[in-house]
Amino acid sequence: MTRKSTSRRQVLKGAALGAAAFAAPQVLVSRKTRAAETLTVRDPGGPFTKAFSEAYYKPFAAKTGVEVVGVTSKHEATAEIKAQVDTGSFQYDCTILGEQSHNTLAADGYLEVLGLDDVPAIQEIPAEFKYPTMIGNDVYSTILAYRTDAGLKKEPTGWADLWDIDGYPGRRAMRNYPFDTIEIALLGGAGVAPKDLYPCDFDAAYAALDKVRPNIDVWWTGGAQTSQLLATGEVDICQTWNGRAQAAIDGGAPVKMAFGKALWGYEGWCILKGNPKADIARDFISFAAEAKNQAAFTPYVSYGPTNPGAYQYIDPARAEVLPTNPKYFEDMVAIDSKYWGPIKDEAVNRWKNWMLG
Repeated sequence: MTRKSTSRRQVLKGAALGAAAFAAPQVLVSRKTRAAETLTVRDPGGPFTKAFSEAYYKPFAAKTGVEVVGVTSKHEATAEIKAQVDTGSFQYDCTILGEQSHNTLAADGYLEVLGLDDVPAIQEIPAEFKYPTMIGNDVYSTILAYRTDAGLKKEPTGWADLWDIDGYPGRRAMRNYPFDTIEIALLGGAGVAPKDLYPCDFDAAYAALDKVRPNIDVWWTGGAQTSQLLATGEVDICQTWNGRAQAAIDGGAPVKMAFGKALWGYEGWCILKGNPKADIARDFISFAAEAKNQAAFTPYVSYGPTNPGAYQYIDPARAEVLPTNPKYFEDMVAIDSKYWGPIKDEAVNRWKNWMLG
């Protein structure tokens, strides 16, 4: 896809060169930003709240005098955001959203146009990670994780190994949801090339899933569940998000990740339409986009920065496990969130029926 290849070159170039041009931190602090103000930001909770607090909330408060309060809500927040905008009763001012949720809200006019194109830190972020109504903060990936003590004859390298029962025996886990899992079935089970992944051939995907289904021991429903499955050794090979696998690794579990043909998507900052603190939120988003601040996020959550210049501030050992590391990113596959939006309900219904069959 053209959009992806352009950004990939930018990301690889930025990381490889150390982004010397990005060395000077930039922040646009509006004159309207005042001490004693409070900005309420929705984040995913858990380790993200700690990461955002250390990388963004506390430093922004120290620089501007604006206290940033993190709040957690439903994982899928589109309905509650629409309700807040429709009523003008805001529970939070700024939010982190996945690309698909962003697309739904932006299409319906529920997000502010950011207007930050002239901010240096925003300019440093590749176009791949930006919309007029969202600035990307972190890149996550869906990867194949495996335990190194499972007695495998060789280390898995990608999705096809999930289907190779003889070559890679062991207890397996996959996500009980069509998003990601359909793409994985096509890439790993049906042998579809990344360039031909979309639109998804659902018949081919389910034929591939039918083959591996007898060997799937756990169909998981939440990311935290996969961390536990890997940490306890309940499964040996698992489809999961890299951050969840890293949580098991950081906890001492003998787990590694295979990034071959890993799927990637990103999350970004958005402002609720009509929010009275939109200008302060713009200042906050500009601050969070700075390379050094994005780097400060990565010790807590192993998602890759969207600003390539962040890599000059990231410990090399940590950089090894981040999705936007050029070592992996060139071989990864972008999730087409725009494709899934219009077919979400149909896809979920077919998945539920297949699981019952």
